[in-house]
Amino acid sequence: MIYVLTGFVVGLLIPYMARRFAKSMPSAPTYALYNLIKPVKTTRKVKLSTRYKQLKKRYLVRSVFCAVITAALSAAAVYRFGEAGIGWYLGFVWVLLLLAEVDFKTLILPDVLTIPLLICGFMFAAFAGTALSPQESALAALAGYVLPVTATLLMLWRSSEAFGFGDIKLLSAIGAWLGVENVIYTILLSCAVFGIYAALRRERAGAFGPALAVSAIIILLFF
Repeated sequence: MIYVLTGFVVGLLIPYMARRFAKSMPSAPTYALYNLIKPVKTTRKVKLSTRYKQLKKRYLVRSVFCAVITAALSAAAVYRFGEAGIGWYLGFVWVLLLLAEVDFKTLILPDVLTIPLLICGFMFAAFAGTALSPQESALAALAGYVLPVTATLLMLWRSSEAFGFGDIKLLSAIGAWLGVENVIYTILLSCAVFGIYAALRRERAGAFGPALAVSAIIILLFF
């Protein structure tokens, strides 16, 4: 239960943290962290405006929604893996959810989140005692980088950025956590997820990070 409650609290904070990143992106990682810890205060005049009150209500609704989703996924992780090493899995899921929210708001996947996630993936393989060895983790991280770069080069005739640089870094981090086979499944599933989302929204372009994050979580917890 403690993991579910912690997940609920983390989920409540995800929209806040994504909003802070949105106000500082693109920027240096140090400034992004500073803005996250010590944000600029909203003036009293703005707080009293009708627009601000409407946005605040939408923000609270989204915070509760993210909290419920994060708590549910935390419960699924505990059910799937038990309590042994659960901190690793929960951290992976929570950061993916934060990245999805940040990319949805800014169309940017900040290095201050993706690079530490990659490094933690190597540490997970080295110290968590899982079936994924450090060598396999490194190979999967390389595959997560090379495969989308290759796909982008092959699709230049249709789009200049089939995968953005942030998407490629995120896929490399996902590979470090999940292994070669699962990073391939993540790519395929994310394309399907994004295709469905784009069809429902009648859009041809948008943030691909949420599709990658959702697909990686599905692969981790349910396959």
